[in-house]
Amino acid sequence: MVVIGDRPVAAGIHSELKEAQAVKLVVVLPAHNEEKTIARVITEIPRAIEDVTEVEVLVIDDGSTDGTVEEAKKAGADTVISHTANKGVGAAFSTGKDFALRMGADIIVTMDADGQFNPNDIPRLIEHVLRGQADFVTASRFLDESFKPKMPRIKRIGNSFFTRIVNLLTGQKLADTQCGFRVYSREAALRLNTFGDFTYTQEVLIDLLNKGMNVREVPIKVNEREGKSKVVTHWYSYGLKALVITIRSFRDHKPLRFFGSISLLALIPGVMIGLFMLGHLAITGRTSPFTSLLYLVVALLILGTIFLVLALIADMLGRLKRIEEELLYYSKLNNYKDNGLRKESSSK
Repeated sequence: MVVIGDRPVAAGIHSELKEAQAVKLVVVLPAHNEEKTIARVITEIPRAIEDVTEVEVLVIDDGSTDGTVEEAKKAGADTVISHTANKGVGAAFSTGKDFALRMGADIIVTMDADGQFNPNDIPRLIEHVLRGQADFVTASRFLDESFKPKMPRIKRIGNSFFTRIVNLLTGQKLADTQCGFRVYSREAALRLNTFGDFTYTQEVLIDLLNKGMNVREVPIKVNEREGKSKVVTHWYSYGLKALVITIRSFRDHKPLRFFGSISLLALIPGVMIGLFMLGHLAITGRTSPFTSLLYLVVALLILGTIFLVLALIADMLGRLKRIEEELLYYSKLNNYKDNGLRKESSSK
């Protein structure tokens, strides 16, 4: 078990939940053409959990063309929300998170509808939020060596690559950054803002860690997936799209480092080549046979200076972004405080 974070758990979560004596858990299942497995997943979700007053299942049908919706309703899903077309698991996650908050969720669990995760692990994962030990809990398939699942080599390499990238960008030591089985406190869900429609797993971690949320990683054992992944249809396509989302997220949260790094990539070689040229000129009195390098030096210094100015401007905009996100947070608090959709969602 790994705990990551540099701040107290948000807003005394455990004490507030205990004082209220009413804790609502909403389990969000993004689903796209999962008619073969979704009913089993829903029926296995525990409805009686210690310290939890109410458990509801929210299914986000991401444009399924099979019997996913019908199977979900027959299995006892409390609410089913459908996208008119397949938008991507990232979009389905955002819809599910926002609607769960409107339903009055104190804790939100997200998990896949393909049966690879064991719903009976939910009490073990949410315990860390209930006890005030974490704002966000992510299940890990690789933290415990004995739990490591069998998967194609290319997929294992991809998981390792993205985990290294996220760790590099956040300065953490996570074991698994792609797992979709996660727990969010209400505070973490309100603070979270994601933009990627294709996927969301890496973006969520970067966003919450940069906002100082306490993250706990808990090992789990997964079941063998039935059929192929609905997200990773082609590893190269998934890798490229997920990498773009990850880079954009890093750019948004660390603009000075992002543009500053590009600036240094141009300025450092430009300065070094320039110093070499000056030394050669001082010794020989001429620039030949390296005269052509002068054009490269000028180009690198101009490019580096442009990105340095961009870095400073982006850093200024980043400060404004943090102010806007704080305003957005309080706007969400106001919009969701009355749980306006609780009755509406229960009637669907």
